[in-house]
Amino acid sequence: MNIWTYDGTFEGFLTLVFDCYDLKIFPEVIIGKNPEQMQIFNSDYEVVSDRAKAKRVWKGLHKKISGVSCEMLFRVFLSEQTDIEQVLLNYIKRAFASPSNTESDFRDEFVLKIYKVNKMVGREAERILMFVRFQKTVDDIYYASFDPKYNVLPLTISHFENRFTDQKWVIYDTRRNYGFYYDMKETQEITFSESAVNPVSGKIDEHIMAEDEKLFQTLWKTYFDATCIRERLNPRLHMQFLPKRFWKYLPEKQTG
Repeated sequence: MNIWTYDGTFEGFLTLVFDCYDLKIFPEVIIGKNPEQMQIFNSDYEVVSDRAKAKRVWKGLHKKISGVSCEMLFRVFLSEQTDIEQVLLNYIKRAFASPSNTESDFRDEFVLKIYKVNKMVGREAERILMFVRFQKTVDDIYYASFDPKYNVLPLTISHFENRFTDQKWVIYDTRRNYGFYYDMKETQEITFSESAVNPVSGKIDEHIMAEDEKLFQTLWKTYFDATCIRERLNPRLHMQFLPKRFWKYLPEKQTG
C-alpha cells in the first residue's frame, strides 16, 4: 500500500498534488495531521510543503476549472472529513486529464461528493455568523468561542473584518485550539497555551470580563425572556434553526 503523509495544510496538500505528477505516483492513502493514523501506518513518502509548488498547482487548476470551483476545493478541504484528500485528488486528476470542463459533471462521484461537502461546510460557516456572541474583556477586546464541526473559521474572518472594523476582537475555535485576533489594523492567527475561557461554555472568566459586559448579558437575557411568547413555543422547530450544540455560547440560553 502506497501511503503518503503531509502537514495537514492546504498548501501542503497542493504540494502533494504537484509531487504526484512530478513523481508519476499517486498514493492509495493520504495522512495529514492525524496521530492515530500515523501510529497505524508507516509512511512511504513524506510531502514537504512548498509554496512555489502549491502556487503552480493552484494556477493550473484555475486554467481548468472556474475560480468559484477552486474556492470550493478549499472549502471542502476544510471539512477535514475522512479521506477527503483522496476525493479532492481524484477530482483534480479528472480536471487535469479532461479536455473539457468537468466541474458540473454530476455523473462523476467525486464531483457530486465535492458539491455535497461544500454545501455542508458553507452551512456551518453561516451558523458561525448567525450565532456569534461577543464578550467584552477588561482590555476592551471582544471575544467569541466556537467548536464547529468543520474547520470553517477562515471562511468567516473577512465578514468580521468588514463588520467590526472599529473594535478589537478574537474569534477562537476551541476544538482545534486556534483563532484570529484583529487589532483594528490587521488580523493574525493566534493560539492560546493557557486560556481564561471555559472550554465547555466558551465563557470568559469573571476576572477578565468587563463590568458593563456582565450588565449587557443580564439585560439581553431579560429581554429575550420577556419577548418570548410561551404559547407559541415550538421546540422542534427552534432546534432546527438553532442547533442545541450552539446554545452553550448564547447568553440568552444560559440558566445560571
